[in-house]
Amino acid sequence: MLDWVIFVSWAEFALRWLHVITAMAWIGSSFYFIALDLGLNRDIPGPADGEEWQVHGGGFYHIQKYLVAPKEMPAHLTWFKWESYSTWLSGAALMILVYYAGAELYLIDAEKADLAVWQGVVISAVSLTIGWLVYDFLCKSPLGERPTALMLLLFVLLVVMGWAYDQIFTGRAMMLHLGAFTATIMTANVFLIIMPNQRIVVADLKAGRSPDAKYGKIAKLRSTHNNYLTLPVIFLMLSNHYPMAFATEWNWVIAALVFLMGVTIRHYFNSLHARAGNPHWTWIVTVMLFLMIVWLSTGPRSGMQAEAGVMGPRAERFAAAEGFDEVYDIVLGRCSMCHAAEPVWDGILWPPKGVMLETQAQVAREAERIYLHSGMSHAMPPANVSWMEPEERAAIVSWFRQAGG
Repeated sequence: MLDWVIFVSWAEFALRWLHVITAMAWIGSSFYFIALDLGLNRDIPGPADGEEWQVHGGGFYHIQKYLVAPKEMPAHLTWFKWESYSTWLSGAALMILVYYAGAELYLIDAEKADLAVWQGVVISAVSLTIGWLVYDFLCKSPLGERPTALMLLLFVLLVVMGWAYDQIFTGRAMMLHLGAFTATIMTANVFLIIMPNQRIVVADLKAGRSPDAKYGKIAKLRSTHNNYLTLPVIFLMLSNHYPMAFATEWNWVIAALVFLMGVTIRHYFNSLHARAGNPHWTWIVTVMLFLMIVWLSTGPRSGMQAEAGVMGPRAERFAAAEGFDEVYDIVLGRCSMCHAAEPVWDGILWPPKGVMLETQAQVAREAERIYLHSGMSHAMPPANVSWMEPEERAAIVSWFRQAGG
């Protein structure tokens, strides 16, 4: 019989897969059009702002760009929007399933802020909305005419939000929320600014009016921001797999440096596509930023898990269930040599995934993952290096189900 925990685990996997696929589609089309726009040949006479010949898959493509719009509405027009919408929607669903439903384990850090689950969820959702409103206000202010100053202020906003998230959430939730904050800005740019402006241009064309060039200018500013924010968002999407990034007291600084790395890397490729030279200095700066991140990651660990003796209501239920004492002994003997504040297994410096399994509270809090990874599957211990017996795995399954998991 398929139990609820296994179903939810597969639902999470399906959402992650969907999120990655849609993100690939969005990022791929974004990178392509940025490269195309920068690389257009603008020395060819004609009504178009520029054109390009390209070859791919055995065929030749002749592409023309109009600065505002062509004289007449084309019969066939492809809109690029659902890649962005699907990425945000799947990411939001994944956040609800993992971070909201599992708030006691993944979202709230009792050592930082004593929040109820509903309070953490409200702070999460409201912060994303307020972040977009602040960003949109800045873009529509006179700063919109000073793109460099606006980008610097946007960077400051992101750094402040990273620090603020780290004051109340777990390290991994901080990284994930900063990614969601940035992705919300990017998708809202498409949904609330770029697409409406393009619809105005299309409506003008259909009515026989000459579209105003300001709509294209506004859309391009937001598109440029999306271009430079893309690479950091990918890092933040993947950060929950790397405790070296999120489980340090300097995690918000690491996130800030990743945003700078995204700028240097994109500047290199944008310059290359625009045939504006080959700025090798950007790679030197990128490597220096990366080395700073490596150094910061060696700082004191923090936010990997709540206090060793603290249990939420769900964890208390697992600790009180029949068979917990036996499972606790199994985990201590088979898992805690790696999943400890100071691992003793050669080559492991930090507990994998930031998960520690030394105290009863820690084991009870991780009941679901222990059940999935060591009971229902043989994912842990890796290659069964600590020789967990079939009877021990059966005991884990029995305990979890006894607790009503």
